[in-house]
Amino acid sequence: MDRRDFLKAGVASVTLSGLGAYAGESTQQKPRRVGIIGTGWYGKSAHFRLLQIEPVEVVALCDVDKNMVAEAAEMIAARQVSKNTPRTYGDYREMLKREKLDIVHIATPDHWHALAMIAAVKAGADVYVEKPISVDVVEGQAMLAAARKYKRVVQVNMQRRSTPHLIEARENIIKAGKLGKIGHVEICCYYPMRARGNPPDTAPPENLDYDMWTGPAPMRPYCSWKHPRGWRAFMEYSNGIIGDMGVHMLDMVRWLVDLGWPKTISSSGGILMDKESRSNISDTLVATFDFGKLPVVWTHRTWGNPVDREYPWAGFIYGDKGTLKADVHKYDFIPRGRDGEKAHGDALYEYEKYPEDKTEKDLERHVAAPMRRHWRNFLDAIDSRGRPVCDIEEGYITAASCILANISCKLGRSLAWDHEKGRVIDDDEANSLLSRPYRQPWVHPDPRTV
Repeated sequence: MDRRDFLKAGVASVTLSGLGAYAGESTQQKPRRVGIIGTGWYGKSAHFRLLQIEPVEVVALCDVDKNMVAEAAEMIAARQVSKNTPRTYGDYREMLKREKLDIVHIATPDHWHALAMIAAVKAGADVYVEKPISVDVVEGQAMLAAARKYKRVVQVNMQRRSTPHLIEARENIIKAGKLGKIGHVEICCYYPMRARGNPPDTAPPENLDYDMWTGPAPMRPYCSWKHPRGWRAFMEYSNGIIGDMGVHMLDMVRWLVDLGWPKTISSSGGILMDKESRSNISDTLVATFDFGKLPVVWTHRTWGNPVDREYPWAGFIYGDKGTLKADVHKYDFIPRGRDGEKAHGDALYEYEKYPEDKTEKDLERHVAAPMRRHWRNFLDAIDSRGRPVCDIEEGYITAASCILANISCKLGRSLAWDHEKGRVIDDDEANSLLSRPYRQPWVHPDPRTV
């Protein structure tokens, strides 16, 4: 079967085994009632893909930015079948109290994922949450516990698992044995994405409830980087580049080669080059996730040249018979020596079926097809009450692994992880860093009491 035939037939068939490809229209009779918490760029972009594949009814939106939520309400009203304008809220607790929702999509900054997700499942909703699921390990444990306790379906938007060309590579290269025995994996990000400069402290804009935006994070002076989209420059609200870009690549290779938890995590790096910037995330980091049978090595640099200019944010899987290079745009298989045939695959674009993908502002066009399949997989899991392809547990494993890499870097030593106990082995100092202090009156979620 050649690649074109695979995309037509094979991707549809692997959907049935839970790989997350588009499975067709839902049998749902009554439109699902949807609420969104966080209506910024990615929240809207991701949600518009849902509206392309099923006539859900978005009934409520929540955001701490009055202007942003009003704009999102207008845009969604124009796109959804009913043309109804969603009701808007500034506090997710009020929205969940007033609205009866089937699905809640959480697209806030990272430091708000845990409390909003737990509240949504308690309210009886299934949840689609952006990555990474949490900013500390215990938050992730509590989110997993809540999803299971309240029997809700939770999909994490790490959509590499639903990317057609990567599904193709998984089936036709890895599972077909063309790599041979896999002995090493490298993942990386060399994008110059760390903010540089020193914007001054200013008063928050009048349309932004900055106290609510800060929520459980430490209260810091406002500056223009924080909202919208610039908050990833600060560790108070994120886990740096490994927590933003690393989770995607680590999750991709975990899925591609069927890896669970790493046994040990070690890392080193920090702010080694740009020491003048206000940003406090690292500009350089190397982390090794040792899965026992296989080491996975992450590198990010926000300076200098990438190792492979064609694959600056990618995964490299090395086997004794060949190498697989993979990213969000393409993959390449290079056989060892002269034996075997090279293989190449590209991202799937569906402009004929979804012409609006060509013109939508700020859309990452290569992600549109995977996102539609990821949503479809989530909806199918809701209908079957099964586990989606990127279930909350997978999101917890990946996010916690990256958080542990940051802790290892901070402490300057390797960490041995006991995933059954959810603790670092024989390291009280490391375990004290598994949860971050919450700003009052917010209370850190406890996996034992959610």
